[in-house]
Amino acid sequence: MLVLITYDVSTKTAAGVRRLSKVAKVCINYGQRVQNSVFECLVDRTQLAMLKKQISDIIDEDTDSVRYYVLGDNYSRRVEHVGAKKTIDMSDVLLV
Repeated sequence: MLVLITYDVSTKTAAGVRRLSKVAKVCINYGQRVQNSVFECLVDRTQLAMLKKQISDIIDEDTDSVRYYVLGDNYSRRVEHVGAKKTIDMSDVLLV
């Protein structure tokens, strides 16, 4: 299923800057960055639970926020992209 993750981590302190970096690193492990604090992650339910747990362990719930939009398995009909920043089709074969 495709999950869109958006986050806003307070960077008013050095600890906040570190949290921001850590959240991005966790998200990169599960998907691709589509905007500065927005990731598309193609995951199953178990991976989503692990992802949420890892992010929950990082953020400060008093100053940071994270939103998860579960778009499901038929996401290709729900996502429309316009503009310059192209993304890869994560369900397709990736050759490196």
